[in-house]
Amino acid sequence: MNLTAPFLAALAKVFAGPSVRWVDCQPDTCQRVYFANHTSHLDPIVIWASLPPDVRRVTRPIAAKDYWSRGWFRRHLARSLNAMLIDRDKIKVHQSPVDLMIREIGDQYSLIVFPEGTRGHSDSGEIRGFKSGIYYLNKKRPDLELVPVYMDNMNRILPRGEYLPVPMLSRVVFGPPIWLEQGETKNDFLARARQSVLRLRDV
Repeated sequence: MNLTAPFLAALAKVFAGPSVRWVDCQPDTCQRVYFANHTSHLDPIVIWASLPPDVRRVTRPIAAKDYWSRGWFRRHLARSLNAMLIDRDKIKVHQSPVDLMIREIGDQYSLIVFPEGTRGHSDSGEIRGFKSGIYYLNKKRPDLELVPVYMDNMNRILPRGEYLPVPMLSRVVFGPPIWLEQGETKNDFLARARQSVLRLRDV
């Protein structure tokens, strides 16, 4: 992590002004997967900046390679955040993003992921159905805590198609961890995980 990282954390707090709540969950450096609704390219930065510094140091956002590797500035930001870039156009069986994540985090790092896969339409507060990656991630690493996160107002701070954020207040709520339960089907787990994020909207 270079000197840009603390600057980015401070900048994210200035532009997004997040009020951060931990509900039935506390910040911890144990290995976790923070999974959140997704409405803005600023989402990974704001979640990352909302974590305490010791947790932030061992947490890596997952980001789309086609967006974050475009141009030196975005590449520099991604490197500064120690982000793990996923190539969405080259997902194959022998190049599974889940296997890449597991290999990269080892026994040290946590992840920030967005199971919707792409930004949703949050004007209505709706969250898209979750893709299966988070299911297979926890199936292969059942020791990881899955912490739901709900973000509010990010789509107004940096809307789709815009390049400059508009300073506004936002809200980041971390909820109680969940795990894949024994015998739970993929569809049931994904529905439960999505519901755990939605539930935080009204907290």
